[in-house]
Amino acid sequence: MDGIDRVVAQWGREKPELDTLPMQLIGRLMRIGKHLETQIAACHKRHGLTMGEFDVLATLGRAGGDHCLTPSELIATMMLTSGAMTNRLDRLESKGLTVRVHSQEDRRSVSVALTDQGLALIDELIVEHVKIQQGLMLSLGEAEKPLLNGLLKTWLAEFESQE
Repeated sequence: MDGIDRVVAQWGREKPELDTLPMQLIGRLMRIGKHLETQIAACHKRHGLTMGEFDVLATLGRAGGDHCLTPSELIATMMLTSGAMTNRLDRLESKGLTVRVHSQEDRRSVSVALTDQGLALIDELIVEHVKIQQGLMLSLGEAEKPLLNGLLKTWLAEFESQE
């Protein structure tokens, strides 16, 4: 019996008519999310990054080519406000991991690119990041992972289709 089971048992005694299955699912997902975030954030912290900064570097890293995107492209990909993006870009630039590049055609147009140091860091860190994610899923069997992924994808689509 875990903590969620205890909560549900208490509600079962007090309000037996309640359907607590959603409470169980959501409670467990929220607790799992906290555990996942804590362990993944620890990986990023070892490299001097926040999760948000890692997200920017990873987005630029997977962009391919010159690993360069405009702030608007980053915002659209990451679903952030422009203020939050500016703060992240300022911090990454001060660490020497990104640089703002002005367009030769239009000096008002700016892109963000990984520096050599930023590219080397994300190339190393993404491997560590994925290994941690794989380790976090060890308790699930190979047949369970795709099943869980499909269920979560279906559920997530309900929320993201409303945006």
